[in-house]
Amino acid sequence: MRVVVWLVEGTWPACVDAVRTHAPGATDVVLLHVTDPAVPGLAHGAFAGLLGRGRSEPDPGDLLESLGTVSAAELLDAAAQRLGGPATPLERTGRVEREVVAAAEGAGLLVLARDGDRSRLGPHSLGPAGRFVVDHAPCPVLLVWPEPAPDVTTLPPPPPHPPHHPHP
Repeated sequence: MRVVVWLVEGTWPACVDAVRTHAPGATDVVLLHVTDPAVPGLAHGAFAGLLGRGRSEPDPGDLLESLGTVSAAELLDAAAQRLGGPATPLERTGRVEREVVAAAEGAGLLVLARDGDRSRLGPHSLGPAGRFVVDHAPCPVLLVWPEPAPDVTTLPPPPPHPPHHPHP
């Protein structure tokens, strides 16, 4: 079975551990990291707009691009070591949520961590990218808490229901 593990800084260890716990027989583990090109692009644009083109100062967008490449490689290496078995690193660039869904095509399982408010149970524990991936994944999804899940007392109260009227 092919398992795709979406690695995000700060939450990736829980995803790798989930593969070891819930898919120990996985024959093909893909460790996926996606870089959003918009972040360095914003820095390039801001630099050009603020200082004008043709200046001799280094462009901070170039630094962000190189830092992103280094940290992605380091994260993929750390995840492979933590997994302790064979894995295929996969780096993609683009709109993060769409790249994750595309990478999950044909997979038997996609593993990802909650990326929203993790202080309580509920729909807000998924941020926009996580919600998109869960809603559009072309395979089963294993959604993990990066730390112990909040207590069930954090559930929001149920909505009020109208009084029940029996049918005639």
